[in-house]
Amino acid sequence: MGIFGRKTTDTPAATTAPAAVSPELAALTGEYTIDPSHSEIGFVARHAMVTNVKGYFQDFDGTLHLDGTDPSKSTATIDVKMESIETGSADRDGHLKSSDFFKIDEFPTMTFRSTKAEALGGDDYRITGDLSILGVTKPLSIDLEFNGSAKDPFGNERVGFEGKAEILRSEWGLTWNAALETGGVLVSDKIKLTFDISAIKKA
Repeated sequence: MGIFGRKTTDTPAATTAPAAVSPELAALTGEYTIDPSHSEIGFVARHAMVTNVKGYFQDFDGTLHLDGTDPSKSTATIDVKMESIETGSADRDGHLKSSDFFKIDEFPTMTFRSTKAEALGGDDYRITGDLSILGVTKPLSIDLEFNGSAKDPFGNERVGFEGKAEILRSEWGLTWNAALETGGVLVSDKIKLTFDISAIKKA
């Protein structure tokens, strides 16, 4: 069952009325804290035009406000420490932290602040907001799938989401590249973002 409610269909226009909110959805309404030890924010870039390089951030925090009765009132914030980038190569990680890419001494944090939330039907949702990297802020829409809710063995009420988005890194000032002798470039402009989020409801 979706967390924000579902779109109703096949209802004649003359008799359309607000859908009743289920107790399950209403119970999920509240403030949540993202649990970084059970969540992942990752990315995928094309390397040398032939393969994918995957990475993730090890240090981030965030909050969710979920509204089970009105998706437009749901919000999300995420703050990512750029020094925590991890791709499996110390040399590559160092390059990404340098002035060629993220300039972490000057811009230590990447942030996302939501501005809109939508129910797309079923367990699918979209959250749109402002993504800030290198001091540049541009809109980003993230497609999400609600994975459900549960109470863990420690009594925590949890919700889970999986999400994905794509950006052109050049739009945020990430323009470093190198030409290949065979044509093309070393690092793709298009970057795929992935989100696997577990969040705990505040008491």
